[in-house]
Amino acid sequence: MADILVMLALSPTMETGTITGWRVKEGDEISSGDVICDVETDKASMEYEATSGGTVLKILLDQGSKAAVGQPIAIVGEKDEDIADILNQAKSAQTQEKKQEPKENKPESQHKTAQDKPQPAQSVVSEPQSAGRIKASPLAKKIAEQMGIDLASVAGSGPGGRIVKQDLERVGTQGVQHPRSGLPELKDESIPVSGKRAVIAQRLSESKLSAPHYYLKISACVDNLVSAREELKKSAGINVSYNAFLMAFATQAISRHPMINSSWHGDTIKKHRSVDIGIAVALDDGLITPVVRNCAQKGIIAINTELTELIAKARRGTLTPEEYTGATFTISSLGAFGIEEFTAIINPPASTILAVGAMEKRPVADSDSSISVRTMMTMTLSCDHRIIDGAVGAAFMQDLKRTVEYPVQSLY
Repeated sequence: MADILVMLALSPTMETGTITGWRVKEGDEISSGDVICDVETDKASMEYEATSGGTVLKILLDQGSKAAVGQPIAIVGEKDEDIADILNQAKSAQTQEKKQEPKENKPESQHKTAQDKPQPAQSVVSEPQSAGRIKASPLAKKIAEQMGIDLASVAGSGPGGRIVKQDLERVGTQGVQHPRSGLPELKDESIPVSGKRAVIAQRLSESKLSAPHYYLKISACVDNLVSAREELKKSAGINVSYNAFLMAFATQAISRHPMINSSWHGDTIKKHRSVDIGIAVALDDGLITPVVRNCAQKGIIAINTELTELIAKARRGTLTPEEYTGATFTISSLGAFGIEEFTAIINPPASTILAVGAMEKRPVADSDSSISVRTMMTMTLSCDHRIIDGAVGAAFMQDLKRTVEYPVQSLY
């Protein structure tokens, strides 16, 4: 008997998913566990594995379509099987799902095609599509209509030059060039909220509202750290990132102040045995936090190797939920942008997050009241006051500062 394949929850927080591509077509034979399509979730692009096998009798949603968890996406069964009844059942479920979606009251002008709207004077996207039929996903067409972008002026990055959502987001970010000044021309536009952005907004709002944040700021001299990194590069031939150093330093400080590695659970506080440190990574459509597990059992080179692999996967959108959830401590750095200092919102279930600013030369008063120029870095710890008392957070930051300033003592 034919089975309906429904959209599965491919991540812990997923409510809807967008089918970015089918790997099978109607008439193909599949087995349970075969990857049949790719789905963009709230955090990453995931592979959808079939829950039953047979012949793909009907694909219910096109590439670029969005489906809620539990919504039918395909029908599989025996070849030439009559699926009229089960197809009606699937269509009924889809209709019911659409009825539950909030309706938008749009003025008639918003329903015009992109070609009916005023066009930008000059497109910033090179190699536009050639004349003829424009290849674009349904989702890309919808976004182009909302943003007033002529698809003929957009170069597609999908298979065969197909225009996909990311191409439209890139155009929206870059804007169009002003014909006289050469500067981007500002315009009103409505940008659809991606699933990832919606989850980020929800989780951070909940964190800020539920966890009483307070902040501890301290500056550390990093001249010795810069030298230690260069020595490690010479001896091991590996360019270890400063984030890996900070993860190793934070792990050591946490081992001496274990309450930092805790989370709030209402009537209990859980002290975690494993130090699982996440690094905030900025993507085009939001933030994601790859997590290096059990840092206390890994050396700095092992941490750096794993972190490099995770960041690469994050940029490709291929992280699994196990690789970006459950950090017990988080580090966020904006030093590459020249930001001197900032505060960050705690990433649950952690009770703290460390915000790291840029390394910069500053005049510093020495113990003999003379002035010298040193490389300094400001770190700000956001703490959940339900768990971390001020003295506990301060002792941790004092310890971390000492470790950053004298790295050789802790690394060798």
